[in-house]
Amino acid sequence: MILRKKTRKFHIGTVGIGGDSQITVQSMTNTDTQNVDETVDQIHRLEAAGCDIVRVAVLDADAATAIRAIQDRIKIPLIADIHFDYRLAIKAMEYGADGIRINPGNLGGEEKTALVVEAAKQHNVPIRVGVNSGSIEKDLLKQYGYPTPDNSSALIESALRNVRLVEKYGHDKIKISIKSADVLTTINSYRQLAKKTDYPLHLGVTEAGGLIAGTVKSSVALGILLSQGIGDTFRISLTRDPVEEVRVGFELLRSLKIRQRGPELISCPTCGRTRIDLFGLAEEVEKFVQTMESPLKIAVMGCVVNGPGEAKQADIGVAGGNGIGIIFKKGEIWKKVKEDELMDIFMAELKLMELESLRDK
Repeated sequence: MILRKKTRKFHIGTVGIGGDSQITVQSMTNTDTQNVDETVDQIHRLEAAGCDIVRVAVLDADAATAIRAIQDRIKIPLIADIHFDYRLAIKAMEYGADGIRINPGNLGGEEKTALVVEAAKQHNVPIRVGVNSGSIEKDLLKQYGYPTPDNSSALIESALRNVRLVEKYGHDKIKISIKSADVLTTINSYRQLAKKTDYPLHLGVTEAGGLIAGTVKSSVALGILLSQGIGDTFRISLTRDPVEEVRVGFELLRSLKIRQRGPELISCPTCGRTRIDLFGLAEEVEKFVQTMESPLKIAVMGCVVNGPGEAKQADIGVAGGNGIGIIFKKGEIWKKVKEDELMDIFMAELKLMELESLRDK
């Protein structure tokens, strides 16, 4: 059982952060925030995939103003991501941002940071102090050196310095992120930071890469930290559709038995017995189930001979070959159909099982 580090608790919108709140999965839109329709459409897809909190880039005043229109059409809390211009942080909060992400070190000095903090207090908006390896102050780099797995002092001190600045002006609804593109530096930095503060921590490996590299790096770093009870929120950063970030995030939580949302999908790696497009079949099922909520175990197997037996713990599964498809439940064949009818019948049964599962709650 994972013993989670106790941190302060507050809310971003309606979502609890820290304390006894569940660990939240976040993502960030890659749309132009000024384009309200496109941004809302993407957030709706993220909501359907289970995203708890979404972040949007605020590059100019029009993007900050658009937050109100976006907020009116979405359900999950929205965080405004701000760099360099303190006025955008203030405007984003005026137009309804539930939270802001800033690096106080690049807002133009203490006086401007103080104005942002005062606005956050006025609007009751939490602040994420986010520091990356590439944004550390020059004096800290000179004193401590660039962050490495064996020396993360500059990264940690940069974050704590900026936290102290926010605290100085009377705001304590703070969460902290200290991101590196290096897995071991990320792990060591968060471990050390967790010993020095009880503020909630937002985890992430920055610039992690595409689907495979990004998933591996993020899963290793975040999996180790979460298994040690460190972390209250996180984002899987991928150079992909942000919905993929949410999918990976929930699979990570499921694998650690921290949190479960929706079905668990198992599938075989294929072999010479496979006589069906298993890759396409598995991808089609995976996309279909990502918006489901019931905790079904679903199997996609490539062999009608061994498939049901190998996946007999699955609530429902599918296998096929040589023009024939089978649907099985708990290892027993439930229905045999033509291969070209397999997916339609299988999806219809999944929908029915989802409804029955939710109705029984």
